[in-house]
Amino acid sequence: MTTPTDPARISDYHMHVYYDPATRETAALLREWIQARFPVRMGRWHDNPVGPHPTSMYQIAFAPDMFPTLVPFVMLNRMGLTVLLHPESGRPRDDHTLHATWMGAVLPLKTEILRETSDGAA
Repeated sequence: MTTPTDPARISDYHMHVYYDPATRETAALLREWIQARFPVRMGRWHDNPVGPHPTSMYQIAFAPDMFPTLVPFVMLNRMGLTVLLHPESGRPRDDHTLHATWMGAVLPLKTEILRETSDGAA
């Protein structure tokens, strides 16, 4: 890389909140708190692994302008849950790996199923 990547490429952010049967109620409480305070798009509950995710989770999608308030809120209120935060820059594999931030344990994602680019091109 000879020049830095422009952060303006980030169209959105996703957080994936991971849980198991023992922590599902905690994940539900965090979800309620977020929905009550922030204009986000909540994904469905996935009680079984889906996509590259190795365990149960739900997704929170949000605009870049929400980052400075939503991310610190989750950092301070995740109650021990593992959360993956990543940008949506048009490069799904890089966004979930190279550009990702983990809160809590780093989980092994199934990165081989992630495309290089959102449009399918290499």
